[in-house]
Order: sequence, then structure tokens, then C-alpha cells
Amino acid sequence: MDPSHHTPATLPELVGDRLRLRAYRDEDTQAIFALYSDTQVTRYWSHPAWTERRQAEDYIAARKALELPAVYAWAVADRHTDDLVGTTTLFSLNGPQRRAEIGYSLLSLHQGKGYASEALRLAISHAFDILGLERIEADIDPRNLASCRLVEKLGFKREGLLRQRWRVNGETCDSALYGLLLPEFVRQPAIPQPL
Repeated sequence: MDPSHHTPATLPELVGDRLRLRAYRDEDTQAIFALYSDTQVTRYWSHPAWTERRQAEDYIAARKALELPAVYAWAVADRHTDDLVGTTTLFSLNGPQRRAEIGYSLLSLHQGKGYASEALRLAISHAFDILGLERIEADIDPRNLASCRLVEKLGFKREGLLRQRWRVNGETCDSALYGLLLPEFVRQPAIPQPL
């Protein structure tokens, strides 16, 4: 499929074992504010932690207004309760070049449970299998070791370092650039082998 001609009318819902990637809703406002006002979550982001609920309202309104296929902005929700646990976004889609960037975040209480891996696998599978992309990129603060390990587990390779790329809260930060090619994608989680 030629991604430059793929123009779905609505954001597709992607369902995994534990998660559902769906469109944002107004009732997600409190959870989105909790996510991006958490200094632990935003420690390595390119913007400071939010301080006003209005920022969450504006964020959801902006996500609802995004047009496909330029950006696929999903709320990551628990499959059974539909409660928001995080976000994942495919952005900077370039159809002719068959590539995009990916971003993600999880509420602190949901980190370390494999949710980020599941959400990214759902989004990346959609990018490769449905949108016809062949490359996904991620921009990560190299001090964010958990995020670096996460993308590496999915097959991403570290391809470079951009020094002093972001300035957040008076701090200058680097960016580690990661790339994932279609044949490198680790689609299934590794199954622990008995000793």
C-alpha cells in the first residue's frame, strides 16, 4: 500500500492483550493532566511539567483536531476498564519516504508492567503493516535509560547523538536518535527460557 495515498477518515482503534489504542475523549482530561504534570514522567521531555488543567484540555482539543494521515495520536487505555494509562503518537509521517517518528508516555503507576512495549508494538505494527511504512524513528534523552532499553528491545538501533538539542527548565539536553527498519522489528515479546 502506498502510504501517500492512505487517507483514513477516522483514527483506527488498535486492540492488544491488555490495551486499547483509541481516540482521545474529553473524559481523559484528568488522566492526561496527571500524566503531563508528573515531573517524573516529564523529566526527559522537551517541555516542562504542566501546572494548569487548561493545558490538558488544550492538549486533548489539539489531538482531536489532528488530521490523518499526518499524525496518529492515540490515547492508550486499559482494554477492560477503558481508563487512560498513557499516550502514543506516530507523527512526522512522510509517505514518499515511508517513515515516521514515534512518541509515548505512561502514567507513573503503570510503568514497569510492559504496557509501553504493548502500546508501541500495536502502533508500530499498524505503521508497518497497514500504512506501509519502512522506518520508524525515536528521539530519546540518552539519560532516560528505561526508554532507551524499551526501544532497543523492540529492535531499534541507536544511530546518533544530537548534542544540546533541547532546553527545558533552564537545562540543556542531548537527543539520542534511534531508528527501526521493518525487518528489524521484534513483534513478539521474548519468552523467558527455563534455566
